Amino acid sequence: MPSEPGSDPRATAALVAGRVLDAPPTLGSGRLVCIDGPAGSGKTTLATAIADLAPHAHVVHCDELLEGWGGLDGLAGAVERLLEPLAVGEVGRWRRWDWIADGWAEWHAVAPGGLLVLEGVGCWSPSVAHRVGVLVWVEAASDLRLERGLARDGEHMRPRWEQWRSDEEQLFARLRTREHADLVVTTG
Repeated sequence: MPSEPGSDPRATAALVAGRVLDAPPTLGSGRLVCIDGPAGSGKTTLATAIADLAPHAHVVHCDELLEGWGGLDGLAGAVERLLEPLAVGEVGRWRRWDWIADGWAEWHAVAPGGLLVLEGVGCWSPSVAHRVGVLVWVEAASDLRLERGLARDGEHMRPRWEQWRSDEEQLFARLRTREHADLVVTTG
């Protein structure tokens, strides 16, 4: 598994986009990149950089598919339900979790074909591995990740963040996500 420093997201994005676009389709006529890793590591930044290079790319932020702070275990099923129709050339759909209202909100459609970029903690799982063209693991120092999360969400969210960090650690240990990655990116 190659490792890449994450200091230049555009260079990493070019590498990932080139690799997945040069490979045969894995999602029906489309291609799929999963950008996984712990919260606060820089996954969204990389996904945005890929979309900037491949304007036809569709990015799905998988934190919007979670059923709140305790929804990590249900994410694999939500991702599978999104990908199944795409794999046979049909429109995929996902429902957004409204973090403010603490409930499910509107549905979103994803057209088949093109490049789909899934980013978020737990977006990859063994059940979708055969559909993934490139799996990128993004990591950063634990203290930095927590600092980023609290800067975004506020100090009052520290207990939620601490529980989340424990939940994601257990998920990654169980799935061995990092070991399956095609590319490891360290940000900092």
